[in-house]
Amino acid sequence: MTAVTDAAEVRAPRPRGGLAQSVTDSLVVAKRNLIRMARIPEMIIFGLIQPIMFVVLFSYVFGGSMMIGGSTSPADYRNFLMAGIFAQTVTFATAGAGAGIADDMHKGLIDRFRSLPMARGAVLTGRTLADLVQTALTVVVLAIVALLVGWRIHEGLAKALAAFGLLLFLGYAFSWIGALIGLSVRTPEAATSGGLIWLFPVTFISNAFVPTENMAGWLQPIAEWNPFSATVQACRELFGNPGVSTSDAWPMQHPVWASLLWSAVIILVFRTLAVRKYRSATA
Repeated sequence: MTAVTDAAEVRAPRPRGGLAQSVTDSLVVAKRNLIRMARIPEMIIFGLIQPIMFVVLFSYVFGGSMMIGGSTSPADYRNFLMAGIFAQTVTFATAGAGAGIADDMHKGLIDRFRSLPMARGAVLTGRTLADLVQTALTVVVLAIVALLVGWRIHEGLAKALAAFGLLLFLGYAFSWIGALIGLSVRTPEAATSGGLIWLFPVTFISNAFVPTENMAGWLQPIAEWNPFSATVQACRELFGNPGVSTSDAWPMQHPVWASLLWSAVIILVFRTLAVRKYRSATA
């Protein structure tokens, strides 16, 4: 009997460290969500329609009436616009992240995960990683559409990829806000509504669609210190697009660092709150 017990102990897997287990469990959950998304292609299709509509409508409806750098050329406005549309697209994925988590909560799937020997934060991390992959695919398709309507990059491929990296980092940060909202409401419908209501002022009180100098004086500092505006300004610089703000505000003078700092702070704060809410909501 002793020999059998000793052999079983030898064959027993060694316990993994906390970080290793968290990473592995997060990837497993992310894979599960990606498979689910692939089996429901309309989720991806509908996610593509809205940003494409924004590109077409803003480009051809407002393109000739906006003055960018002293020019009212529709081509200049399309190049100015695209950084804002890209940023809006990655942040609007927040609503989908919140709705997905709320749906899992509503169906009791989170309770099933709780019964498994897995890291507590892995469920949320896996979900946000899967949403990041979906957002990246959306951005690729949107970039192709942008090229078709006349958008161009002028600072080389390396800087363009850096800009897309900042966009995805911002989208990942905002997905944690969506996760917190999804855990705080009772239904997926409420999560979708709650995830969009606050996004409209964040995206429109910014430099995404109009230069901040065209706004009311009291509104300009709000727009310039908006985390969303920092990423848009950074992308315009890295893409070499027109309309880069000359404001003295620190985020406008150092947009790349401001974008990285804002996104990191949002992740730190809202991941902490979301994981805490996950533990209390499922306790």
